[in-house]
Amino acid sequence: MTPALRSLPKPGPALDVRIATREADLLGAQRLRYEVFVSELGGDGALVDHINRFERDAFDPVCDHLILVDPLRDEAGLEHVVGVYRLLPDERAGQMGYYSAGEFDLGVLERSGRKLLELGRSCLHPDVRGGSGLYCLWTGLAAYIEAQGVEILFGVASFHGTDIAALTHPLAFLHHNHLAPPELRITARPPQARSMDLLRPEAIDRRAAARAIPALLKSYLRMGGFVGEGAWIDAPFNTTDVGLVMDVARVDARTRSLYAAGEVSGGR
Repeated sequence: MTPALRSLPKPGPALDVRIATREADLLGAQRLRYEVFVSELGGDGALVDHINRFERDAFDPVCDHLILVDPLRDEAGLEHVVGVYRLLPDERAGQMGYYSAGEFDLGVLERSGRKLLELGRSCLHPDVRGGSGLYCLWTGLAAYIEAQGVEILFGVASFHGTDIAALTHPLAFLHHNHLAPPELRITARPPQARSMDLLRPEAIDRRAAARAIPALLKSYLRMGGFVGEGAWIDAPFNTTDVGLVMDVARVDARTRSLYAAGEVSGGR
C-alpha cells in the first residue's frame, strides 16, 4: 500500500485514482484490460478468461495495480475501473522476474544498482481517452514514484499489429531520434527481435511517423523517455513492442510541468 496516494485530491469531478486493495478493484482492472487488449486489439494469453471477460496473467499477484475509478458507472458489481497501470517494484521482481524480461534483455538496468519500477498493462476506457484520464493516472503514478523512491521506469510500449513493413517509418524515427544511451539501452531478445534501423534518417516521413506513434508512447517521449534497441513481435497479443526506459533524474523542470499543465495525453 502507498500512503501517499491516499492524500491525493480527487483528479476530477467523478474520477478517483488509487492502488487496488480489494478483489473487486483487481477484477475491475482485469475486466477493463480484457475490453482493451482482447476485445479491442485482438490479444490473447494463457490465463485470459474469455467466459467471464478477464485479462490476467501470472504477474498480477506480485504487482501493485494503480486504478482510475469512475463511481458513476455500473459494472455489474465490479469496481468501476476506467484506467489501469500495473506496477512491479524491483524488490518483488525476484519472485518471478519482470514481464519485460521475456522480450528485452534488461541486464544494463539490473546491474545499475538503481531503484527500478516496471510499468505494464496500461490502458484507458475509450470514454476517458483524449481527456483527463491519462493525466489522472499519471498524477497517481507520480505520487507512487515519489513514495517508493523510484529512479528508473521501464516497460514495453505497443504498436497494434505485427507487420514490421507497415511500421517502418515510426520505428525508424524512434531509433534515430529517441534511442536510449548505452547505460539505459535494453535490447530486444531473439528470435522475435526485429531491427528498428530500417531507413536512413533523411528517408523517414516524419509526419507519417508522428501519426503512427501511440499517444501514450508520445507522452513518455515528451517526458524524457527513450526506447531500447530493436522491436519485439508479440504474436499472441497482436502487437509490435518497443522497450521504454525513463531516468527519473533526467526529467527536467519543464517536462515535470506537463503534469500540472495537463499536457500528457493518452503498454502494456
